[in-house]
Amino acid sequence: MSSAHRVDHPNVVVMDHPLIQHKLSILRDVDTGAKEFRELVKELATLMAYEATRDFQLAETTVTTPITETTTYVLAGKKVAVIPILRAGLGMVEGILQLIPAAKVGHVGLYRDPETLEPVEYYCKLPEDIGERDILIVDPMLATGGSAAAAVQFLRDKGAKAINLLVLIAAPEGIEEVVRTCEDVRIYTCAVDSHLDDHAYIVPGLGDAGDRLFGTK
Repeated sequence: MSSAHRVDHPNVVVMDHPLIQHKLSILRDVDTGAKEFRELVKELATLMAYEATRDFQLAETTVTTPITETTTYVLAGKKVAVIPILRAGLGMVEGILQLIPAAKVGHVGLYRDPETLEPVEYYCKLPEDIGERDILIVDPMLATGGSAAAAVQFLRDKGAKAINLLVLIAAPEGIEEVVRTCEDVRIYTCAVDSHLDDHAYIVPGLGDAGDRLFGTK
């Protein structure tokens, strides 16, 4: 049985570029060590940011080449904020900043209450002008969707408007939760896997992304 799962929703973008799929296969491998894992996460984040910024608006400008003056295009004053969900989301930040070095970085920390099972914010530090920026929330895994949906709500409470979610691997359950609770958020993912197991791990997934990033497994 295939591990892939098709999702037909206008707010879900599955990136099937051959380079992304190749790097993702190595990332999944249990024998891939922490150093290579970190490098792959960074590279995948860069490729994902390239796609996630496709709809950024351009403005005309004029430059003088060594030959003549010509009309070209630049980003139309677009301001970006990258918001990793702690801790695993940290692994994706550097890859995005390589592509968008002027972006500001905020941080959202969440934990799951053991009794209510609801996400609880324990840390939130955002750029002051968060409402004026295009937001890229980053987290390697979208499992149940609870943390991602909570992060979106926290950002909205702080005034954020344009929000995108970038995840390396998603479970159908997580996509369903984010689509249900965050109607105007676009989800970018490299793969939609089969399902969640009894411990809310994505199957086939890649294990615990935070542990593999930081060598704590």
